[in-house]
Amino acid sequence: MPNPFLTAAWRDLLLLNWRVDPALLAPSVPAGTELDQWDGAHWVSLVGFRFLDLAVKGMPALGHRDFPEINLRFYVRREVNGEVRRGVVFLRELTPRRIVEWVARAVYNEPYQTLPMRSVVSNTQTQYELQQAGQWQGITARATDNWRAPNPMEEFFIEHYWGYNRQTDGGTIEYEVTHPKWKTRAADLSRFDVDVERIYGSEWAKVLGRAPDSVVLADGSEVAVFSGGRI
Repeated sequence: MPNPFLTAAWRDLLLLNWRVDPALLAPSVPAGTELDQWDGAHWVSLVGFRFLDLAVKGMPALGHRDFPEINLRFYVRREVNGEVRRGVVFLRELTPRRIVEWVARAVYNEPYQTLPMRSVVSNTQTQYELQQAGQWQGITARATDNWRAPNPMEEFFIEHYWGYNRQTDGGTIEYEVTHPKWKTRAADLSRFDVDVERIYGSEWAKVLGRAPDSVVLADGSEVAVFSGGRI
């Protein structure tokens, strides 16, 4: 296997998950993939996590190694010679590091946006915040059980090892992500006051304005992201 393009640790993931009408996702499905589903439904997830120890091609990204991130993503699949590759597509990724936005857009055409962000994580509470119009907004959840192996629904949200990006010419880039299996635990959402319409638009505000159908915490791990190729 070639050396990874990027290595890091993704820790303390907070996933808010909603069932969604596939018609809303259809315009964003990359060519060569199809929507994935769980329990007869299609899903979108808002995910906050800590991005730690970032290195690009083995070189530590000094001054930009540790930061929080929030992304909005959905799930697709692609079959290659009988192998089903389950992956994610990002609708928007938020970072406080402008250089991260620049690299991700240049290399993968990832839909990044830079905003002030911060996080607070303890044994019982996980919180991610961003700043819009001079106000801090965020998502907070409190754990309701202990760490354990993920149940089948939670596996659907966290066990995707491919990423897919639509390109400006209509093509698709596919890249692999590797990491060990994560532990999970259930949680209750105690705060969600992000101005989602301002970031994601009115259609997504309707979806994310509902209570999520599932709230999950994942412990995370070290990860490796490999260079992408066109499909």
